[in-house]
Amino acid sequence: MGTTRGDLHRVSVHVLARRRAAVSGHFGLRANPGGLATPAFGPEPETLRLTSSLLICEVGTESRSLALAGATLADLAGFAGADLGAEFSAGADTPALGRTDAPLVLDAPGLDALFAWFDLAWRVLDEAVAARPGAGRQTTVQLWPEHFDVGTSLEFEPGSGDGAGAGGGVNLGFSPGDGYSEEPYVYVGPWGPARPGDGGYWNAPFGAALPRSRARDAAGCLSFLRDGLDRLS
Repeated sequence: MGTTRGDLHRVSVHVLARRRAAVSGHFGLRANPGGLATPAFGPEPETLRLTSSLLICEVGTESRSLALAGATLADLAGFAGADLGAEFSAGADTPALGRTDAPLVLDAPGLDALFAWFDLAWRVLDEAVAARPGAGRQTTVQLWPEHFDVGTSLEFEPGSGDGAGAGGGVNLGFSPGDGYSEEPYVYVGPWGPARPGDGGYWNAPFGAALPRSRARDAAGCLSFLRDGLDRLS
């Protein structure tokens, strides 16, 4: 039996990201009000959106939708024009197709909770890196289909501090839960080995993690990320 998080991951990769990649060569996704979506892609342009109850396909000025209740992966892929038989990979951790003819587990309250976490991620990450002293290049905030997390990378300017000397930058993000932690968490992942300051902050193999139950709200998440950035830069 699947789970809402697991099946949403499969749909995000094998319907939304797969379709976008086939048309544009790119597969990053975005948070969307009450759901998640592709950016607009292709000549029309085209957008695929997921809410807690619908898959919505918008092409040019036309929109159509399919209910998620009782739908299979094959149903959603066929509706979106995603070819499940074509070769596609978003990276080494791309989830398997699994049974494409079995009804998906997409519980509306569970979806709403995941979508709210992704929406929070966008708002906090934008604020965390804004006008950062010593910051260089920042990558676009994206929901990466492979790991199913919202993240960005921040490159430090040469000579800006311990972080620059220890690897040059840091990954910041929000995970909905994975092999490391079943609970959603916020993370700071330095590129290099240095873990400056109080060692108690660096509590994860990849750097530092703050579980959702301890984050409480946007201010708590933002404080955690800024603490990590202050230590590194």
